[in-house]
Amino acid sequence: MFPQMNRTALHFAVGADHLSAVDFLLNRKARVDVADKHGLTVIHLAAWSGGLEIMLMLVRAGADQKATNRDGMNALHFAAQSNNVRILEYLIQDLHLKDLDQPDERGNKIYHFTVSLGYVWTFLSILFIYLFTFTKDPGQQGSLHLASLHKHPTGEMVLEVKVMSDGGKQFENGETPFFPAVAGGHEECSKVLVAAGSAINILNKLNTSALQIATQNGHAASQSILYADFSFLKFELALPKASALHLAVINNHIAVNSLLSAQHDIDVLNQQRQQTPLHVAADLGNVDVVETLLKAGCDLKAVDKQGKTALAVASQSNHSLVVDMLINAERYYAWREKHGESTRDAPTNFPLTFKQDHSQETRHIHSLLWNLAYRQLKANEWQRLARAWNFTDDQIRAIEEQWSGQDSFREHGHRALLIWLHGALMMQAAPVRHLYEELVRAGFQELAEKIRQFKSETNSKPKKCSFI
Repeated sequence: MFPQMNRTALHFAVGADHLSAVDFLLNRKARVDVADKHGLTVIHLAAWSGGLEIMLMLVRAGADQKATNRDGMNALHFAAQSNNVRILEYLIQDLHLKDLDQPDERGNKIYHFTVSLGYVWTFLSILFIYLFTFTKDPGQQGSLHLASLHKHPTGEMVLEVKVMSDGGKQFENGETPFFPAVAGGHEECSKVLVAAGSAINILNKLNTSALQIATQNGHAASQSILYADFSFLKFELALPKASALHLAVINNHIAVNSLLSAQHDIDVLNQQRQQTPLHVAADLGNVDVVETLLKAGCDLKAVDKQGKTALAVASQSNHSLVVDMLINAERYYAWREKHGESTRDAPTNFPLTFKQDHSQETRHIHSLLWNLAYRQLKANEWQRLARAWNFTDDQIRAIEEQWSGQDSFREHGHRALLIWLHGALMMQAAPVRHLYEELVRAGFQELAEKIRQFKSETNSKPKKCSFI
């Protein structure tokens, strides 16, 4: 006897699956009914870790086959938990101990262990010997919920057995089995559930949809299943909280593309702040997501609950890169609208982008603009140029919002020049010539002459820049 755990030598021999030691101890009349401090008897250890031969020896020696530990678990529970199919079949078929399939102290029956742990063959063995029941576990989840949640590779076999019985039912938290399947990122499981009619156009008790859960967890495969159902997108747009697109903007750039491809409303408003996804992306300063939304043609004039556009939100949040991108987009789409051309088809050699240009082809003009902003322009002069180029007051204020000291006007001027350059490139203008003309028109003759000199020097060299 080992007093600390109240275990006998037989406990250790059975637990180690030591057949000869068990045989030796049983021949010397070792007690088979002693429970350790956890209530474990040798019959429990045999079901958990021993072979069938040891189980047969213990039964012949008179071990209590129905003994339970302190958690209410019997030999059947331990065999199921350890995926011991041979002992399960022996206890049920040979010893006819079907009545051992009782809930433990936590309310779990044997199939709950097999499904939640992914032991599909053990589970099917239980089915074949008619022990399967359709009761729910203590969390009010059926076996289908558990298989979905734990993402077992062989879960489809379980699903096909049981999908028609509870695939469309809702449980206490308001969810169908589809919710944990999506939460676990189990694509095949989700497909089976949808095909079997599991309700997807519902909210759980937290007013959360399956698509919101998939988006938050970053499971693109589960999202694509929902995108394929147009009725779900209609349902999603009627949600009281943030839409899936808002959540995608916050959590996952890839999901933004998937939602837009599925024709999700790009200008949908969230409930709390009445913001579009562009407002949210601008507030977060997420350049890539902003770019995606701008290219998709979102509404740049939409205002939130406080009457602010995305430009005002980005400016207030001090995201200068996003501010410049939004001004680029506003000016570009205004130009397209003025000329009556589609915003989707830009006749330009430059790919449509609203990010700052860093291409090799424009490095010379960039150098010129930097020199103009940081060495030539004086305070307040860049605003004159900006107004000459039809910058709006809101755009000028957004640029000025980023203040870094008395010399901020130099940075502001440089940003305004780069924004102007973006428009010139997108409209296939000749930037240097147009810059010269605009400087003359705005009264900056001396600066214009320096531009002319730059152009002459460039023209005297082999041409590398098609826009000069």
